[in-house]
Amino acid sequence: MSLTLASLNSGSNGNCYYVGNANEAVLIDAGISCRETERRLKRLGLSIEQVKAIFITHEHNDHISGLHKLIKRHNIPVYVSLATRQSLSLEWSMKLSHSFTTYQPVAIGGLTITSLPKHHDAADPHSFLITHQNTTVGVFTDMGRVCQHLVNNFKQCHAAILESNYDEVMLETGGYPQHLKNRIRGGSGHLSNKQALQLFMEHRPAFMSHLLLGHLSHHNNNPALVANMFNAVAGSTKIVIASRYRETEVFQINAVSTKPRVVAEQLQLF
Repeated sequence: MSLTLASLNSGSNGNCYYVGNANEAVLIDAGISCRETERRLKRLGLSIEQVKAIFITHEHNDHISGLHKLIKRHNIPVYVSLATRQSLSLEWSMKLSHSFTTYQPVAIGGLTITSLPKHHDAADPHSFLITHQNTTVGVFTDMGRVCQHLVNNFKQCHAAILESNYDEVMLETGGYPQHLKNRIRGGSGHLSNKQALQLFMEHRPAFMSHLLLGHLSHHNNNPALVANMFNAVAGSTKIVIASRYRETEVFQINAVSTKPRVVAEQLQLF
């Protein structure tokens, strides 16, 4: 009933997350090189041979830069929404990849992967829930705001990877040009520490054992700041800062007596 979870890299320099059971696994995004993906899995005692599918959240380079080589070298099926496949960055994948539909589960062996929409400045961005039996892990990064899709599905997770991209003061007083600051905080960019913390405090389920904070900005955030903010209210949830330079350890996520339910109703993205 357990799921294995690890972040291989999390940040604007590349994103890749591993979620699996005893028999198979999926990667969410492939934003680091094929060689580095293989190395990091090996260091964790995990195998690329166990990866049976790659699910792509959106077409930005920090989420797909290693995808072509991974497909070519390991012949791993790729799942990408149709609108994302049609974007210029992924046109090459049209004949090689499978489409998924929002809130329609995809079975990969004993894993069930369910996509949900989010706000981000991409063609058709999605977050994912990965479920094995009664255990659910959510991957929620690259989103400009907290919407009802995120709230409803965050409540189902025994563990989650959640974006905590920027500190509002550091962004405002930092050296980014104004248009980039506005893009990051404008509702289709990224979640701030404050937004992520509010989501965690208001909607964390009692059975959430692990929260990985990801996609921290190199210039507009500080890992120690994020860790202190979340640890102060974490209770029994283990807080992990997912690095932009290296893999995390491997975490075993187990369901408890409270059974989560994947929210499948169609909601309007707002």
